Amino acid sequence: MAEIGHGGKEIVERILDPKEAPAKVRGLKQVPVRSQIANEVIGIAYGFFCPLTGFMGREDLDSVVKRMRLQDGTIWSIPILFDMSDQELSDYGIKAGDTICLTYHGNPMAIFEISEIYSYDKEAMCRSIFGTAESKHPGCARTYAYKDKFLGGNITLVTPPKINPPFDPYFIPPLEMRKRFREKGWQRIVAHQTRNVPHTGHEWLMKGAWFQAYAELPIEKPLVGVLVNAIIGEKRKGDYIDEAIILTQDELRKSGYFGDHNHMTSLTFWDMRYAGPKEAVFHAALRTNLGLTHHMYGRDHAGVGTYYGPYDAHHLLATVQNELSITPVYSMNWLYCPHCGEITSEGLCNHKNEWQKFSGTLIRSIVEDGVKPPRLIFRPEVFDLVMECAEKYGFGSPFVTEEYLAKRTPVFTIPPLAG
Repeated sequence: MAEIGHGGKEIVERILDPKEAPAKVRGLKQVPVRSQIANEVIGIAYGFFCPLTGFMGREDLDSVVKRMRLQDGTIWSIPILFDMSDQELSDYGIKAGDTICLTYHGNPMAIFEISEIYSYDKEAMCRSIFGTAESKHPGCARTYAYKDKFLGGNITLVTPPKINPPFDPYFIPPLEMRKRFREKGWQRIVAHQTRNVPHTGHEWLMKGAWFQAYAELPIEKPLVGVLVNAIIGEKRKGDYIDEAIILTQDELRKSGYFGDHNHMTSLTFWDMRYAGPKEAVFHAALRTNLGLTHHMYGRDHAGVGTYYGPYDAHHLLATVQNELSITPVYSMNWLYCPHCGEITSEGLCNHKNEWQKFSGTLIRSIVEDGVKPPRLIFRPEVFDLVMECAEKYGFGSPFVTEEYLAKRTPVFTIPPLAG
């Protein structure tokens, strides 16, 4: 049975049979890629980015920039690009029509069939995707750092990645994910997008979305699940370490705050663009491909600084909702109200002068102090695991440091090609 993903297109894994791989790459020029490109090769090959079959050519990019659509009309909001400098193109002798082998950490990863080589106005791309051309916006900074030319063409994975512990149970590609949902009997699955360790505000964000998605369904047996889909990608100093993010999210299930009947944790390799509304649309496509039916969106989804209004993502999604195969679940902030004595939502109680919001600064200070906070802020099992991850994986810190960046075990590696 065909699995249909974003845009009504079939999800097809673009992965070579291991027996064919050695002959396919023999004699090809080998070009090393950085982690961002490696992440996107995985996204393309396993169908996370369906209907893309490779890196974008000029016509698709131009259409995304000008219309938020691929050339064929499918809604798409974030460019997926492969860049090279003029000097690299010359040194490798690469031209349109060539087929090359992309390597990662010295081992063959994918075959890249280059259909075109082109340039594009980076400032115009920034203004369209990020709503600004300021280089201090991290997405703009990434765009301006692209090299001289872009290469479009199809990608086929040669060597599947080896996912290293503790991440290995959480890499669940779209086709496998959909199979697991069927096994659980879930009729509706709501996505929780995260790059954080969960405090109780996050927990109730998920529980609130679960209630919203359940709606009119019968309650005799579990029919709705929450999928935490953690974004694993480029790290900046001060971010939570990846190990703490993925393990603490799953701890909510293991410690019983959710259960196997309504909660799963997984990961997606993606380097955040902080594109706010445009990234919200991209996340809708991504989670559609994973087989989800609903997607929660809080305030300032995927935003940064003051570039976007708190509900800009909601407004953009509303304009294309009839072309998406996933239902947005919108949420206000969840916070602690001492008058109510519980976690609540901005939309529920009216003790505004007493609200205690879960600010990032507050949560960071709690974690840095290392003193177990009240369970109304952090579940004790989650907090203990954050501290354990700091010692086991973070060289003493649950936040990214220079030492962590230099010495951490990679999330995935590409094994040598057999034969």
